Amino acid sequence: MKEKIVFFGTPEFALESLIKISENFEIACTVTSPNKKSGRGQKVNESIIKRYSDKNKIPCLQPLKLNDIDFISKLKSINAKLFVVVAFRRIPDEVFNIPKYGTINLHASLLPDYRGAAPINWALINGEKITGVTTFFINSDIDKGEIIMQKEVKILKDDDFGSLYKRLSSIGSNLLSETILSIFNSNVKTITQANSTNLSLAPKLNRDNTRIDWNKSSTEINNLIKGLNPKPGAWTELLNGNTKLKLKILKAESLDNIENTDIPGKLNVVDNKIIINTGSGAINCEIIHLENKKEMYTKELLNGYRFDQNSRVY
Repeated sequence: MKEKIVFFGTPEFALESLIKISENFEIACTVTSPNKKSGRGQKVNESIIKRYSDKNKIPCLQPLKLNDIDFISKLKSINAKLFVVVAFRRIPDEVFNIPKYGTINLHASLLPDYRGAAPINWALINGEKITGVTTFFINSDIDKGEIIMQKEVKILKDDDFGSLYKRLSSIGSNLLSETILSIFNSNVKTITQANSTNLSLAPKLNRDNTRIDWNKSSTEINNLIKGLNPKPGAWTELLNGNTKLKLKILKAESLDNIENTDIPGKLNVVDNKIIINTGSGAINCEIIHLENKKEMYTKELLNGYRFDQNSRVY
């Protein structure tokens, strides 16, 4: 008889782990975010975990609050031996302490580095060459529990958030399955996370930390663009004549060796390319999303949009 597991997760990153562990273990129940209404028609949007659960006839709970008495009572009644968390919100003590074997989490970094909400983004933004995935036991401190297993992953030259997200999701699902098997076989050796003031962190993305600072080098700016593509997108303000528009740059080429002849942020159209000066070097914009227009390649935009000779971004 398979041991029961309750799976907590919401975004696409969690789906591959759910599918993988469903092959070898019994998912007694899933827990995901409540449905949300959006758009003019207030269409109901379900998480990908909710849709998968319904399709595969897996009971799914969608509590508004994780410390709700009825929700906790339902979890206890399932009598699962292990809770598994992938890309979910903070789990309160009264929940993660329920199962016999505790609650484990899959995190998309090599902990203790990149604790926080956006580890994949920040590894790319900071120009890391290596990242990875970690499984650990959840405790009261966010992302600070005992490490169970880790797997290093190389960051490729052309990686952006989208490609690295998919790769870590796949590698993480295998590591998670291996971790669960070791727990059920009572073959777990854990490592206490190091405490250091020099750790790289992965705070939640916001309007400020996703905005491009044109005083930075072309390499730093291109790393930001990679780390935020396809979502939420590195953004800037475009001043074209008297028009101000929000501009997202989704893919670019770093021109490190170009000589700076203009101030950072000066935009030039050269040979059907959009070149923007930076604090050191320049970037060649390849895919952009200009306010009120669709996402498109630069050449496509330039077919019907004209930039003033004094255009700049800031």
